[in-house]
Amino acid sequence: MSRKRIVILLSLIPLAFSLVGCGSLGNSTSKKSWHGIARYFTPPTQYAGNFGNYRSPLLFNNGDTVRNASDWSRRRTEIKQKWMSLLGEWPAIMKDQRLTKVDSIQRENFTQYRIRFYWTPNEQTEGYLLVPHKRGKKPAVITVYYEPETAIGKGKYPNRDFAYQLAKRGFVTLSLGTTRTTDDKTYSIYYPSIKDATLQPLSALAYAAANSWEALAKESEVDSTRIGIAGHSYGGKWAMFASCLYDKFACAAWGDPGIVFDESKAGYINYWEPWYLGYYPPPWKDTWSKNNTMQKGAYPLLRKDGHDLHELHALMAPRPFLVSGGYSDGTDRWIALNHSIAVNRLLGFKDRVAMSNRKEHDPNIESNEIIYEFFEWYLSRPPRKIWK
Repeated sequence: MSRKRIVILLSLIPLAFSLVGCGSLGNSTSKKSWHGIARYFTPPTQYAGNFGNYRSPLLFNNGDTVRNASDWSRRRTEIKQKWMSLLGEWPAIMKDQRLTKVDSIQRENFTQYRIRFYWTPNEQTEGYLLVPHKRGKKPAVITVYYEPETAIGKGKYPNRDFAYQLAKRGFVTLSLGTTRTTDDKTYSIYYPSIKDATLQPLSALAYAAANSWEALAKESEVDSTRIGIAGHSYGGKWAMFASCLYDKFACAAWGDPGIVFDESKAGYINYWEPWYLGYYPPPWKDTWSKNNTMQKGAYPLLRKDGHDLHELHALMAPRPFLVSGGYSDGTDRWIALNHSIAVNRLLGFKDRVAMSNRKEHDPNIESNEIIYEFFEWYLSRPPRKIWK
């Protein structure tokens, strides 16, 4: 590859994420992890090369075709600007704060801290920081869900203890959740307030995760070039929007979020709800129902203009992501994912888009092991250049 092309590729996204690590074949953990996940980067034969009716991210708004990395840099900006204009422009990222440790306990091979920080300019949150006892800089994963206790193994739902399991494997983990709004059944983050939100709530969640990244990156035990994000269902939507809209996440695992708009699975893929992309000032009517005829906010505008979430997926390139698919995301979702594969291929990368599948929406031990091996492969060693 020419020096000129390398410079162009590095300009696409911040340096740390153009140099995403892929582990080392000399490392037994990484090698084992790759053997465990390698098959999930290849679509089933019936979906290979099938792009469906989704508009290619490699087409500019004016219809011109993206032909090289320089073109993609401009097209990527075009996609992101369009989505941000519909979802609401973020306030400035909060880069100067640190996590405040409230208390701590020792658990197995890590220390658990209860922490507090501002994840929006006017709202503090509490969560848990799990720090393995081993020395040196470590990779990290932010986990997101309805509340932070589930991911540290203290919740009532099984197989969602991602922060706990990853901490035992040597990752620093930060578990976050929208406890207060989950309790009052408004579920999300509303900035500046629920009565007059200027951001679609799912974008506000992504903004909060970006501020969380900045705070976590300042921890002395964390290697800031190796921070990923993961979540299931509601948390999967949150992790998807956060990683796609904030370039500093090195990689991501999205647990059955519904990676495209699909009204046929309304009980699970309900982006029109007012706490996702259908915000309007409360009181709200007909939420959590399969009747989505009262769509408001950004959702109907996105649908009317032919946009779908595969455009956001493309913003990840060349950063790796894994879809841990269940009821919401079956094997046919490869039709949408093929567009991200095409973007990565244009940039000279492979093995950046993966999906596992199960029948049920709920995660299980086997599907979670794939997530852990994915993070072990992509975050277990310091990043290095891997032009292919």
